[in-house]
Amino acid sequence: MRFSSVVSAVFGLCFHTSLSSAQQSNLTTPELTQRILTGDFKPAPVFENTNLVRTINLEKGYVRETTNVLVTNTDKNPQSEYYIPFDYDLVGKIGGFDARDKKHAERGPLEVTIGTLAGVSDAKEPSSSKSTQYYIIHLTEPLPPKGAVTLSISYHILEALRPLPASIKQEEKQYLTYYFSAYVPTVYPTIKQKTKVKFPSSDVPEYTTTSGLTSAADPEKQGSSFSYGPYDTAKVPPGTVYPVTVRYEFNKPLLVCSVLERDVEVSHWGGNLATEERYWLRHDGARLANQFSRVAWSTQNFYINAGQMTTSALRELKVPLKPGSVDAYFTDEIGNVSTSRFRPNNVREASLELRPRYPLFGGWNYTFRIGWNNDLSSSLRKLQTPADTYILAVPLVEGPKNPEGIQYEKLVFRVILPEGATNVKYQTHGGTGVPTLQAEHGLHKTFMDTLGRTVLTLTATNVVDEARDVTVLVTYEYTFFAALRKPLTIFAGVAGVFVLAYLVGSIDTSIGKKQK
Repeated sequence: MRFSSVVSAVFGLCFHTSLSSAQQSNLTTPELTQRILTGDFKPAPVFENTNLVRTINLEKGYVRETTNVLVTNTDKNPQSEYYIPFDYDLVGKIGGFDARDKKHAERGPLEVTIGTLAGVSDAKEPSSSKSTQYYIIHLTEPLPPKGAVTLSISYHILEALRPLPASIKQEEKQYLTYYFSAYVPTVYPTIKQKTKVKFPSSDVPEYTTTSGLTSAADPEKQGSSFSYGPYDTAKVPPGTVYPVTVRYEFNKPLLVCSVLERDVEVSHWGGNLATEERYWLRHDGARLANQFSRVAWSTQNFYINAGQMTTSALRELKVPLKPGSVDAYFTDEIGNVSTSRFRPNNVREASLELRPRYPLFGGWNYTFRIGWNNDLSSSLRKLQTPADTYILAVPLVEGPKNPEGIQYEKLVFRVILPEGATNVKYQTHGGTGVPTLQAEHGLHKTFMDTLGRTVLTLTATNVVDEARDVTVLVTYEYTFFAALRKPLTIFAGVAGVFVLAYLVGSIDTSIGKKQK
């Protein structure tokens, strides 16, 4: 869904929101909770995975896994908690976890809790907290005995892809490897399962073939997709692993942003919404086996522009902006970068095309910032009730939108509100796999401020560019007297200067005649 459509829908609701409904919504997104489990904890085998289909998407620079599973309650009592296991080394790379009842997807995501195992005291054995962690899905209603529900579970995995070979020549193709299990990790018995792997191209020179799991060839190839299974695993114990390795062509940049700092500043008096984003970008792909050659790169560029060649180096970034965006800029540590092109548009998306000072190869870094302005009226509305209450709708992530995608290890999103704004609340809207956000309130002092501007800071880890579809709705109270704070401060400052100038001018500094 386009951001403009979301904003229109949200603003349409805002004008018809009553005081009671605003109080009921609370406009605060709940944070992902955590549950501490005992060291010897094991989920009870109260469910059965009757049919499970998993899709592993490798078309971008990160992994996206989606699992649709028909879950049946095999216990004598109603059950409402479904456990999903993750290895300790993997759970820290999981982001955008989303679980829904497939038949009632319009209800939104189900509540999810992270279950952390406390370490055992036996020094001879490794701590159980180093082996398995759990995501706990809470069903909306307890599932009765023999009842069934279809769950749609999706998440992305960051930094799980490795280049092989680790270093290549400047003109060579880049290949990545990924490891997974043909049997989906689960704590429940699974009757039937299948795994489909989507590659960015049909160039898959190496992959694991199974032996004896099916009567046909496994995996089955269909263009750029492989299918492992279906497997009849009713007699396979839960937790059984069948290692699979795939090596495939990914001749695109493997982009990781260690930190993205994104500031959105609201100015009521100026009617402006100023956005600035600061990137610490790196390329985690295959490194150069020899020194970079500018001459060879010029030759490569000729064939790349002609569509006869691709490269794993980053040549450019394309940033789509909201209609009406103006005053775009692109700077790095040296200063303004002139190799950029801004195409404004008042009807459709504007476009900011960025070309770094140098191509970004594997292991190389680039730090830069971009910014632009928008008319505040396109993102801000005043609610009829409560009085003096405003709602701001802004995307959680904007920035570059490249086919290969971008991973953000850490996102720091600051919404800088006018001085005197109070009762700040937020919630997220739209998108799937909304990252876990930690909220913090503070002050930000700028020119001619007295107490400082109110700031809502949202931080998240393991974010990908799919978060562009997530809209952050911020509500705050901003009274008429708070709005007068800035002009009164400016008036007082100017008046003070005139008074000081008058007092200085009234001082008699002339040298009179000496009296006898």
